[in-house]
Amino acid sequence: MVSKVKKAVNIAIMTVSDTRTDADDKSGNTLVDRAVSAGHAVVEKRIIKDEIPLIQSVLKEWIASPEVDVVIATGGTGVTGRDVTPEAFEELYEKNIPGFGELFRWLSYQNIKTSTIQSRATGGVANGTFLFALPGSTGACKDAWDGILVHQLDSTHAPCNLVELMPRLLEK
Repeated sequence: MVSKVKKAVNIAIMTVSDTRTDADDKSGNTLVDRAVSAGHAVVEKRIIKDEIPLIQSVLKEWIASPEVDVVIATGGTGVTGRDVTPEAFEELYEKNIPGFGELFRWLSYQNIKTSTIQSRATGGVANGTFLFALPGSTGACKDAWDGILVHQLDSTHAPCNLVELMPRLLEK
């Protein structure tokens, strides 16, 4: 049997918040730490206010960049008036990955029980770039990374993973 060599992916991290700064962005930093520990490159990290045009402007920049394979956002996935991350992301998806949000909420239920219904975590693909939007809590970021993303962004994960699909995402 031939063993696979693990491929690193380039990840951009977005924290969506009206109040977070680099000094207190625990969720964004948690994602950075986990991505780097898994052998990936974090090519950029930004904090963006909860406004659809601002979120989409950065997303469009990263989606167009050949240096970004995956975007992971934290924050703005709840149900309050300022929570607009899913709307911003979903307008840009070429393909939705409904199983991501479903699996996230199932995993989250193990820790926070029915409070998980307040999460609108979402995943999709645009221009060959995987996009994931997670809740703003550090616990939610850990759940999503440890339970889903660490495996699906591991090119050696069997029986299949998202990394092996990357060369074919732009097929017509």
